[in-house]
Amino acid sequence: MRDAGPAPATAAGGPARAADITGLVLAGGRGQRMGGADKGLQAWRGRALVDHVLARLAPQVGELMISANRNVAAYAARGQRVLVDADGDFAGPLAGILAGLRAARTPRLAVAPCDVPGLPEDLVARLAQAVALDPRHTGAVVQRRGADGALRIEPVLCLLSYALADDLARALESGQRKVGQWVAAHAVALPFDRAQDADAFANFNTLADLDR
Repeated sequence: MRDAGPAPATAAGGPARAADITGLVLAGGRGQRMGGADKGLQAWRGRALVDHVLARLAPQVGELMISANRNVAAYAARGQRVLVDADGDFAGPLAGILAGLRAARTPRLAVAPCDVPGLPEDLVARLAQAVALDPRHTGAVVQRRGADGALRIEPVLCLLSYALADDLARALESGQRKVGQWVAAHAVALPFDRAQDADAFANFNTLADLDR
């Protein structure tokens, strides 16, 4: 169990600096809607999806990690630390996030999935600003308006405090698997509703999506 002592220092009086944030790209799923293909390694515009996300996230954080449960060597070839879920039963995004919180050497962890190649270049800065506005916040999560007009969070696009690791471990031990429910309990929802955000979160769930 990680020591829940004082977190490493961040810049006082403002949002965390990029150097004080670790990025985690989630690529550990089964790829069921892609016929079992490893989603992060599927090609789009000449590069694997995970490479697009890594390139977008790298300038926004101090270090990058990848959560992967298959093809670990292929992900490690990207030059980042690769984390494998502790239990090995594909427990979902929460297991990957827990591994990231345990492994991060910074006070905060920025999480993104491997299938959103157009992430905003200021994603992490905006989430960090939301946390800085109220020190009671242990995280921030992207909120977007759906086609039906309803506001929804994007739970695997978030910034979380390293201090949440033990809480998440207890949740997983109790059988929690719903990532949205757990993230919503710990993170303030931040609307991403600028015009330039409209296509930034387009994701790929099937092989047909990649072809289109």
